[in-house]
Amino acid sequence: VWGQGHFSRASATESVSFSGIVQMDEDTHYDKVEDVVGSHIEDAVTFWAQSISRNKDIMKIGCSLSEVCPQASSVLGNLDPKKVSHILEYKCWYRCKYWKIISDEKCLVRYIDYGNIEILNRSDIVEIPLELQFSSVAKKYKLWGLHIPSNQEVTQFDQGTTFLGSLIFEKEIKMRIKATSQDGTVIAQAEYGSVDIGEEVFKKGFAEKCKPTSRTDICEEKKLDPGQLVLRNLKSPIPLWGHRSNQSTFSRPKGHLSEKLTLDLKNENDAGNPMTFPKESLAVGDFNLGSNVSLAKIKQDQKLIEENEKLKTEKDALLESYKALELKVEQIAQELQQEKAAAVDLTNHLESTLKTCIDTRMKNLAAKMEILKEMRHVGISVYFGNDLSDAIQVLDEGCFTTPASLNGLEIIWAEYNLAQEKIKTCEYVNEGNILIAQRNEMQQKLYMSVEDFVLEVDESSLNKRLKALQDLSVSLEAVYGEAKEGANSDEILKKFYDWKCDKREEFTNVRSETDASLQRLVAWFQRTLKVIKAPARLCFDLSVEEPLISEDAVDNIDEILEKTESSVCKELEIALVDQGDADKEIILNTYSQVLQKIRSEERLIATVQAKYKDSIEFKKQLTEYLNKSPSVDHLLSIKKTLKSLKARLRWKLVEKNNLEESDDPDGSQIEKIKEEITQLRNNVFQEIYHEREEYEMLTSLAQKWFPELPLLHPEIGLLKYMNSGGLLTMSLERDLLDAEPMKELSSKRPLVCSEVNGQIILLKGYSVDVDTEAKVIERAATYHRAWREAEEESGLLPLIFLFLCKSDPMAYLMVPYYPRANLSTVQASMPLNSEEALKVMKGVAQGLHTLHKADIIHGSLHQNNVFAINREQGIVGDFDFTKSVVRYHVFVNCPSSLQICPFVPLFCNTCFSLQDDKVKSLLCSLIYYRSSVTAEQVLNAECFLIPKEKSVPNPEKDTEYTPYKKEEEIKMENLDKCMKTRNGEANFDC
Repeated sequence: VWGQGHFSRASATESVSFSGIVQMDEDTHYDKVEDVVGSHIEDAVTFWAQSISRNKDIMKIGCSLSEVCPQASSVLGNLDPKKVSHILEYKCWYRCKYWKIISDEKCLVRYIDYGNIEILNRSDIVEIPLELQFSSVAKKYKLWGLHIPSNQEVTQFDQGTTFLGSLIFEKEIKMRIKATSQDGTVIAQAEYGSVDIGEEVFKKGFAEKCKPTSRTDICEEKKLDPGQLVLRNLKSPIPLWGHRSNQSTFSRPKGHLSEKLTLDLKNENDAGNPMTFPKESLAVGDFNLGSNVSLAKIKQDQKLIEENEKLKTEKDALLESYKALELKVEQIAQELQQEKAAAVDLTNHLESTLKTCIDTRMKNLAAKMEILKEMRHVGISVYFGNDLSDAIQVLDEGCFTTPASLNGLEIIWAEYNLAQEKIKTCEYVNEGNILIAQRNEMQQKLYMSVEDFVLEVDESSLNKRLKALQDLSVSLEAVYGEAKEGANSDEILKKFYDWKCDKREEFTNVRSETDASLQRLVAWFQRTLKVIKAPARLCFDLSVEEPLISEDAVDNIDEILEKTESSVCKELEIALVDQGDADKEIILNTYSQVLQKIRSEERLIATVQAKYKDSIEFKKQLTEYLNKSPSVDHLLSIKKTLKSLKARLRWKLVEKNNLEESDDPDGSQIEKIKEEITQLRNNVFQEIYHEREEYEMLTSLAQKWFPELPLLHPEIGLLKYMNSGGLLTMSLERDLLDAEPMKELSSKRPLVCSEVNGQIILLKGYSVDVDTEAKVIERAATYHRAWREAEEESGLLPLIFLFLCKSDPMAYLMVPYYPRANLSTVQASMPLNSEEALKVMKGVAQGLHTLHKADIIHGSLHQNNVFAINREQGIVGDFDFTKSVVRYHVFVNCPSSLQICPFVPLFCNTCFSLQDDKVKSLLCSLIYYRSSVTAEQVLNAECFLIPKEKSVPNPEKDTEYTPYKKEEEIKMENLDKCMKTRNGEANFDC
């Protein structure tokens, strides 16, 4: 394709015909797809392109040519059209084949790796070795099924060429091969993305579609002069191929647009030999064919133009070089002037310094000596870890050891606890009596062991030792800070002692050297002072032969000062400069070991103190109940009194009813009986409270020292009381209360209101059977224990009493009554303001946190079961203890999660008015992240931890806060929509 020497009209016009297509050979596959990049455009249907697979070959060719061609020889004699040559163009070498001979000095060549042609001087062409004589990178392509119209104008021809270039030049296109022409041109269908390039050229009217005919027929088109094709290829403004990112080093060769030629190829050699263009057919400039200017004159003018351009370029380069050198000279002159000024200043400074050199050095030395005196006075114990050495000595000398009696005491105590556990699980009285007797024997042994242990601890200085350890720990932590965790190793302490000895030796040597230097300086001053005190005649009389002081001693002052300054600075460096990383690591490791030893000894002392406290309590209890169990007579006495009071109360109630139902009721008598009834009720509850106190005392004894009490005295019901957490009472009955039904609150269960000792209470009734009775007591007891841990700070509604009805299968729960204090009523009558809502919300979070810590899921939290006490304290009400928690358990796997509840929206509108980001952040978290927010996290929110003050609206902040307000309003709207879908729901699991 690139080495052909002939230039026929058929090839020049590049017409497409089916007769010009040959059969595909074995190596070419029909419809094979190649990815290419356009490199040169000849006309609207013909172009050159490079395969992307040979992209790297361009780089390799350029590198190889740049190494081989500078030493290659120029081409001499006739040029071989089939042989690849190299030319130097734009400081780069390219492979080419010559195409036409224009004159003795000029020839037309084609760059075989790009496809474009150019007129060059023969002197610019060199031969290349055989290893570079391989196939070209670029191929010639023709659009499938198109040809140039026979009547196309020159302007339209140029426009078609430009249009095709805009579609494919330096763009990645797909070529679907259809056939190969006899001259090697590949006939293919071109596609750029989804665009059919041939179709686009046809639509623009720059080419026509060929009509299939017989093999002898061809598509006729306008027979263009090959010289005009050459001109158009030379004049077409095609960008540089070097714009491709991976080929920036090598530019595409470009034809000289300044050389414009008109070629007459009518007498071309059809045999394929190189053809010479007639001189009279050449013209330069605007291609005026009628010009009479001779070829020699044209060549001479062209040469002059080229020389002028070359000289102009050299002139511009020299001018730029001159300006750069002139600027550099100015910069060097300025730098020289600055260096001179600096040298003068340095000389003046040195001259002034030399005049006061001794004075300055002595002043500096005196200042350092003052610092050194202070450092020696204070000491540098921290530098050498003296405080750690002292701490180790304190730990070794007064180390507290385990009391000798402690081990025996713990053994006997363990056996005693085992005996207590056996009694606790015993179910038979006879067996229990045997176990109690064995326990009492063990109790005697334990009592004697406890006395020995208490006596030994009393004789030791336990508290004094603990105080010393605490003071030592505080002092070390103040110096070294927090200790890092590390293994306990004596090797660390040994390394510390070795390091300390080395540092001490080094510092002693430096200090001795400093003292020696100072002594030499003092001696010099004394000799100098002796000279000063001598008569002037002896010092400066030339007739005196022997000088008072030697010349060597006077000259030695510089050396003495230098040595003294060095020694003082070295000692100050040791004392003042921070220690290195290795020294710090040794000290901190030692500090960690010391602190671990202190903590270990403190733990031992704490263990001994705890055992000492238990021993003292054991002695106190056993002194009263040694070899006997506590008496329950007082409790039985209270129960007897209660029985009498309840009988009298019932009688008075019957008497009152009879008087009220009589035909002639006596009002004064009825009032008198009512007062007696009230007094009797108060007495009954007073005795019930006394009974509870006695039960609490017996419960404490049974849990700690006498587990046999429930077994020996089943009649008092101590075990039931203990299982209920002190909530259950057997002495209270429903008919003893002056109860008033609460119909407005009794939607699900019987609910009555009464007054006990001046307190209004509610009595909730639950239907129970044999199976559910124990469950109700267990659940109520768990709730009650959770409340008792914090009581008023628990955030829960307290439970007063739980009792069972003897006549009916009912369980009654007594709780305080807060009239019109539930959240629903409060918000309906007078909504909480911002501060009140925040306080109530904190109380509710506290209540939920208390329940969740006890593994209790409320299961019935709604706005009627949340109370705002005095509009300041929020508490969570109780729930139905007959119902299983699983029934309300929305989130089974995470009982500590805080689900959004119906009362949260009631807080939103008021709390958002606080204009506090922390409150809004909390509410948004509850609304949008309710499945992952726990009650503890809500309780620990910043808005609850930090006291809040009323914020004053700031007009300047209103504009800045608007986006945030809008976001919160959107969240509130979404919440309202969510709540509407839950209209009527009361039970939410929180």
